[in-house]
Amino acid sequence: MPLLTRAAVSLVSALLLASTSWADCECGYTVNGTLYTDLVESDFLHIQDINQAGWMPQTYTVDPDLARGPFGKNADPKQIAMNPLKSKYDWAGEGINGGDAGAQVIVRGGSPAKGSLIPMGEMDTNRTDMMFGSFRAGIKLTGLPGTCGAFFWYRNDSQEIDMEFLSQQFNASSHPVNLVLQSEASVAAGFDADNTGTFQIHQLPFDPSGGFHEYRFDWFPDRVEFFADGVLLDTMSGEGVPSTPGHMTLSQWSNGDPNWSAGPPTEDAIMTVNYAKGYFNSSDTQRQKDFTKRCKDINAPKATCEVPEITQPPNNNASAKTFFFTQQHNMTNNQTIPSGNPNTVQSGAWSIPVPIQGLSTFLLLFSLVLFVDLWS
Repeated sequence: MPLLTRAAVSLVSALLLASTSWADCECGYTVNGTLYTDLVESDFLHIQDINQAGWMPQTYTVDPDLARGPFGKNADPKQIAMNPLKSKYDWAGEGINGGDAGAQVIVRGGSPAKGSLIPMGEMDTNRTDMMFGSFRAGIKLTGLPGTCGAFFWYRNDSQEIDMEFLSQQFNASSHPVNLVLQSEASVAAGFDADNTGTFQIHQLPFDPSGGFHEYRFDWFPDRVEFFADGVLLDTMSGEGVPSTPGHMTLSQWSNGDPNWSAGPPTEDAIMTVNYAKGYFNSSDTQRQKDFTKRCKDINAPKATCEVPEITQPPNNNASAKTFFFTQQHNMTNNQTIPSGNPNTVQSGAWSIPVPIQGLSTFLLLFSLVLFVDLWS
């Protein structure tokens, strides 16, 4: 075989081998060295339809007895209001309806009759296969007394990770967050985790109702770590750590319990969320098979991608432009990406799908081999 032909054949082999590689982050995303295979990212500053964003507004009612207060709860999709920025190119400013941009989670205020149900907002991720991971959200809480705003992971009442904010606790010198692991022990105690070792109150160095801040919890098999604006608040371990898959939830509610939510608020109370992100391992068998198929070499360059940490609160200014893998080219291949965000880059946006790419490369370079062979 002539020298040029042998070189061309070698080139064909090398490029065909390269064409079978996937994208950046094909083996997942790392947080402080821990690898997670899947992601959910929601940029609420630009999403207009929550149902197209991988989240589902909840519908349910809870009577006062079960709600453990003088009032019950009425979760209503109407209490989830999308208020995106006016342009997909902006990251700061008012929403299209005025006020803070993002997903608004609302508790209706007023003076309801005792025993009535308070309209409230709750939304859950469609994904329910989240098994260990790092979960975070940019949230601005209400300053109106009488609600419980919550960012949490949930499986059931005994498998739950909570970051809860009681607006009645906010004042000039007190801005606490309640960190809770609901467990079998807390259920047995009447849903009171106070004496179970998995309930802590932490004072924050800022007013949660004064601006957006990132709240985060990292869930491991043996512990849960809680953060605010990237600063570790507490670590909880023991039997209260969840061990089954579940989903992320954002909610705000009031049941009039003077020892918890208090309220209801005198007027409509709004909790605004500008983003929510989860990096996790999937309990779903098909997703696990997908990971094995796409992750060819975990040690290859760019096979894993580190999740950037925030360096300042994601307030209504330039810092609100946090990093999204889903808004980068070729960093979310084989991930389940909802279509509701206008800034989302669908996986493989700058590349031909791998099987077609391999075939196209083969045909092109095989023609080159034949050409070289004929002229050598």
